[in-house]
Amino acid sequence: MPPARTVGPAQPVQPMVARSPPTGSMIPTGQSRTAVAASSSSSRRVSPIYPKDHHIRKTRISPVKTACSRSMSLERKVYKIVLTGGPCGGKTTAQVRLATFFENLGWKVFTVPETATILLGGRVKFSELDAEQSYIFQRDLLATMHQIENTFFNQASAIKDRNVLIICDRGCMDPSAYSSQEDWQRMLRDLKFEEFDLRCSRYDQIAHLVTAADGAEKYYTLANNATRSEGINHALELDKRTRSVWIGHPYMDIIDNKNTSNFDDKVNKLIQVVCDRTGIRSGDRLAKDSKKRKWLISSVDWNNFGKFEEFEIEHFYLLSDESNIQHRFRRRTQNNRSTYTLTSREYFKESGDSIETRMNVLSRDYNTYANMRDKSRASIFKKRRCFMFGNMYFNMDIYKDPLPPQANGNHLIFLETYTTVPKGTPLPDGAMPPFLTIEKEITGESQYSMYSLSKYSKTANKNDFAGADKYKDD
Repeated sequence: MPPARTVGPAQPVQPMVARSPPTGSMIPTGQSRTAVAASSSSSRRVSPIYPKDHHIRKTRISPVKTACSRSMSLERKVYKIVLTGGPCGGKTTAQVRLATFFENLGWKVFTVPETATILLGGRVKFSELDAEQSYIFQRDLLATMHQIENTFFNQASAIKDRNVLIICDRGCMDPSAYSSQEDWQRMLRDLKFEEFDLRCSRYDQIAHLVTAADGAEKYYTLANNATRSEGINHALELDKRTRSVWIGHPYMDIIDNKNTSNFDDKVNKLIQVVCDRTGIRSGDRLAKDSKKRKWLISSVDWNNFGKFEEFEIEHFYLLSDESNIQHRFRRRTQNNRSTYTLTSREYFKESGDSIETRMNVLSRDYNTYANMRDKSRASIFKKRRCFMFGNMYFNMDIYKDPLPPQANGNHLIFLETYTTVPKGTPLPDGAMPPFLTIEKEITGESQYSMYSLSKYSKTANKNDFAGADKYKDD
């Protein structure tokens, strides 16, 4: 890692940028998804689980079946990830390393450059701008970032023969961390953008690389970015801001500096979480210390909860004709706007491993999937609160009526987070939110998984998922 160097006092906040709702299908205009499938194999048809005009990031080819099966394996993906974080978090280097790793697996990789660095490198001095000039620059920066990203998204949609990874150096919610709330709302109105879409719909995953100023101070440097001018205290504040604006994204991972002896360890953390999200079995090539932990909450001090994003969640499982395959549908709603996700899992009995992949679907496909429900299991309804406490990102799930069959009439509340602190070991002092009363830890207790809670006691399904024990903490 680079050597430490003395840094000056905190400087004015540098500008950032944001952007618009998704642009539509990743299949180019003029070519239907059915045509794409047919071009791969004239003897195969698109599986009915993916409706004919389905808006998908992944093209799926499989025989017609009345239930989900292993033959539904993905043949092509376009996966969009944002690398964000405070100054000197390692985004630039991590982007290169992540790209190289996936290129070595045969993926096509696009790396979207940081728009702010490009424009500030053109001799724009943010400190010289008055309030209105600053707003105009931020607004135009947002529009520029959006268009640059769309250029790469369009290129990805034209690739038919392999998986595509798009790595964005910052994303379109980051500018809100560098603007007043008033300016941010004005920007959204001027550009006709929706915050929900910017945060929840545009990207598949957010990886926040914590600044070296937090936990790796000796490596904090300004040397590798000519437009950077933040001192350590200012860097910590910017790291906190950029992290908070992404709260609520369904797949946000925080890559911190804990339990890392060098930058390679931090990069390996990043690569591992991307492998996990994309369903790549990395074996022992990458070390992963962070594990999910889960607690049963007995009471909540609602009046002192702090900042959070809240979503209405619905889950249901789909029929499967193979016991090593599980499919789960999720609807996630905030302010009457919803995103829809299909999660697929495959369990390998010989090795005990499993892989998980996710893809976004459209609202019009909801009824199609609902007709393929596993009727031996109930739908799960809950509120999810996403929040930060200290350096930790938490989800709190509050189960709603109609309650799942195995909840025994109880409105269960679960808290979960990812941490390197082992199961059964208390989190560091001050790490657990004081406004929550913990009844007990339930990490690894299968009776508290969604799959178990959803089961009707008097129904049987010969194809119950064989890999359920791998997902006890769902």
